[in-house]
This record gives sequence, C-alpha cells and structure tokens, in this order.
Amino acid sequence: MLLICAILFTFLSYGHASAQQAEDVSQKVVKAIGDGNARETAKYFGASIDLKVPGNEGTFSKNQAELILRNFFSGNSPDSFSVQHKGRSRDGSPYVIGTYRSTNGTSFRTYFLMKNISGNMMIHLLQFDLQQ
Repeated sequence: MLLICAILFTFLSYGHASAQQAEDVSQKVVKAIGDGNARETAKYFGASIDLKVPGNEGTFSKNQAELILRNFFSGNSPDSFSVQHKGRSRDGSPYVIGTYRSTNGTSFRTYFLMKNISGNMMIHLLQFDLQQ
C-alpha cells in the first residue's frame, strides 16, 4: 500500500510540476510577445516551429522563425498584448489565445501551442492572424 501511495504521489507531483512549468513558460512568452521581443520569444522555440505571420507561413528552423518574427515585430511594433483564453488541447498541450495590437492600429488574433520536448515546455506553433 505504501508503494502504491509513493507511485501515485510521484505521478501527481510530476503532473503538477509540468503544469507549473507550462504556466511559467506561457507567462514569459506572453511578456516577450507583448514587448515585441523576438529573441526572448525564440528562447522557447524547439529546433523547428510552425509559424504563421501575415506574408509568411510554414515550418521553420528556430533561427529562421526568430528572423521572421523580428521582421513582423519591426513592421508591427507592440502597443499591447492581452490574453483572452488559456487552455489545453485534447492531448493536454497548453495553449494561449490573445490579441496583439500594434502601434499602427492593427490587431492580430494570436495563438501559441506548447509541447513538452525532452522535459521542457517549448512553443510548437505560433500564429498571428490579422483581425478585420
């Protein structure tokens, strides 16, 4: 019985630690996006990432994606980034949906999905869709 309790505690602790790590990473990514900081955002990219910004969509290496994101932020300097919703996909991967507003008055529906890669929460998908 003691062994079963120890195993359950281990799994529950791991799940809580993983959820806490996901929350910590998502907060850092939200801040980096709100600051228009491509370098800080890219710290949470895996080796490759699915990225969508107006004029660019595809799967890119970490370095390519950082450059594309830097160009996006250069043309759309941040005014604000507000989170509308946080949740988990069917497989349990955390995601965030928000609105990125640029100083030129343009708004983008923003979505990022994180995956656990080798024990670290990384951005798997990042997209900015122009809002009408």
